[in-house]
Amino acid sequence: MQLKIKRTMTVIDNQLIDHQGLVAEPPLVRAAVVVVVDNPFAGRYVEDLTPYIRASVGIGERMGAMAVQAMGGHGVESYGKAGLVGIHGEQEHANALLTSDFAEPIRRAIGGGKAWISSMTKVVTPGTPIDVPMNHRHAVYVRSHYNGMTLTLHDVPGPEEIAMIFCLASRGRLNARVGGIAHADVKGVDGLV
Repeated sequence: MQLKIKRTMTVIDNQLIDHQGLVAEPPLVRAAVVVVVDNPFAGRYVEDLTPYIRASVGIGERMGAMAVQAMGGHGVESYGKAGLVGIHGEQEHANALLTSDFAEPIRRAIGGGKAWISSMTKVVTPGTPIDVPMNHRHAVYVRSHYNGMTLTLHDVPGPEEIAMIFCLASRGRLNARVGGIAHADVKGVDGLV
């Protein structure tokens, strides 16, 4: 099965100064890449969703390239994924598209990732906001990197569409100070301490 891509979108957020007026050094760059696909299983129950899992690999490859471009040379320290399913589909349709088969090409594109990827999926009408959770890409317990992006895709997804979303961040939260493992303490990955 090959899913028909109907649309792609990229959202980039550069935080240079926090809400308290403190300059962010380095700035926090967050990006969301979105691919909207037709949902051929909309409106009917299909027991075996394996075709979606297999088809998601090519979409993950495309989104990996989009993610690298969106980050514009900034490194990636955290990530997260989400799916919005139009009202004729099922939440399980997005979950089938967001398995590790989909994520592995993105991990390769950004230089790897050892930690599981936080995710959120839901069935919605167009324009329903979604909070995409993010965590450190190598060590899930790095508290400074618990973050997210809220997206509102105003006319997506249609009743028979799925919006697949992948979010990335260049660093932890601005002024994070709740303790725990620091990014610099993550060992044995990509030359980190």
